[in-house]
Amino acid sequence: MLKHAQCRVPNLIARNGVRLNHSAAAAAISHSARVSEHTSSPSEELRSDCFTPQEKIDEIDANRPFSNFLTDTFSRQHNYLRISITEKCNLRCTYCMPAEGVQLSASDKLLSTDEILRLARLFVSEGVTKIRLTGGEPTVRPDIIELVQGIGELKQHGLINLGMTSNGIALKRKLPKLVDAGMDSLNVSLDTLDKDMFEMITRRKGFERVLESVHQALDLGMPSVKINCVVIRGINDREVSNFVALTKDLPLTVRFIEYMPFDGNRWNVEKLVPYKEMIQDIESRFGKFEKETDDPNDTTKAYRLPGYAGKVGFITSMSDHFCGTCNRLRITTDGNLKVCLFGPAEVSLRDHMRQSTNDQELCEIIGMAVKKKKKQHAGMFELAAQKNRPMILIGG
Repeated sequence: MLKHAQCRVPNLIARNGVRLNHSAAAAAISHSARVSEHTSSPSEELRSDCFTPQEKIDEIDANRPFSNFLTDTFSRQHNYLRISITEKCNLRCTYCMPAEGVQLSASDKLLSTDEILRLARLFVSEGVTKIRLTGGEPTVRPDIIELVQGIGELKQHGLINLGMTSNGIALKRKLPKLVDAGMDSLNVSLDTLDKDMFEMITRRKGFERVLESVHQALDLGMPSVKINCVVIRGINDREVSNFVALTKDLPLTVRFIEYMPFDGNRWNVEKLVPYKEMIQDIESRFGKFEKETDDPNDTTKAYRLPGYAGKVGFITSMSDHFCGTCNRLRITTDGNLKVCLFGPAEVSLRDHMRQSTNDQELCEIIGMAVKKKKKQHAGMFELAAQKNRPMILIGG
C-alpha cells in the first residue's frame, strides 16, 4: 500500500520483460530525481522526496509484472529454483542411484561457485523468491557455508526463502553456521526409523547422525523442518505409522513421497504405494485427518492429526500429478536447466556463460526453454521407459 498515493514513481521496468536489479533501480531513481530537479513543477518538486529510494524500489517490485522469461505458455510463473551444487553423496540410496554409483562429471564441467551465484542473482532479479540447494549431498561441498552466505545476501534483493535438502549425515556441525548464513528451510531425507533398514536402503551407516541433525534443526528454531520419506512397498511401507507418530510432539512435517522412476532405480508399479492407500492406513490407526490449506504451488497435500504438533504431507507425482500449478525450475550440477523433473530436455547455461553470454542473452535462452515446458509430464509407465538422469544427477 502506498504511503503517499499522490507521489509519482518512475517507471523502471525495462522492455521485453527484463527486470532491473535493485542497484540498477536505485541508480535510475537517483537519475530520475536529478532530472526532476530541472523539469518538475514546484508542486512536483515538493513531492519528489516523499519516498525513500528503498520505498520506491519496493513499490516497483510490488507493481511490475512477473518476468516474461519465467512464464510458460500455460501462464505458470516459475518463482522457485532448485540448484544442484554437487553430484557427490556420502550415501548410496537404492531409489536414487545404482549400487555401483554413477559416473561423476569432470570438475571443469561443473558450475563454479561464481557461476552458481551469477545464476542465482539472475533468477532472483527475474522474480524467483525461493531457492533450494540440492545434490548429491550439499554438505559435502567444501565451500557450502560461503555459498549459502552468498545466496543468502539475495534476500536484500527479493529472495524470500533459502532452503536445502540434505541426508543429514554431515549436517549437524555445519547447521548453526548455515542458519547464520541465511538458510531458513531444511528438508532431511530419511526413509526409515530402523537402524538396520537404514543401512540396507542407504548402503551406508549413520542413522543416529541423521536424527541428531533433525533435532538440532528444531532446537535452532528453523521456520521449516521437513522429513522426506520415499515409500516403497515391501521395503518401508510398514513404517508409515511410525513416521506419523513423530508429528505428535515434534513441530515438523513428514512428507511421504510416492516412488518415482529414474535411471538405475529399478522402479516398477508393484513397488508404488499411492497416497490414498497411505491415508487409509494412517486413519485406520490414528483417526481422521484434518486437511490443511495448501498454498497454490504446493507439491504437498498437507494434513494434520488433531492435537499433533506437526503435519503430514503427501507428494503424489505418480497417482495425482500437480503439473498444472508447477512453479519449479532446476539447474543441474553441470549447469543444465531442466524445466521439468521428469523431462529429458535440458539447456546448458554453463556453456553459454563460458561463451561470454551476457545476462540479457541468458534470460532469452532461459525464456525459450521455459516456453517449451509441456502441460504435464508423461504417465508413470512412459516415464519408466524413457531416458532420464539418475536422481542424484538431477538434484533431489
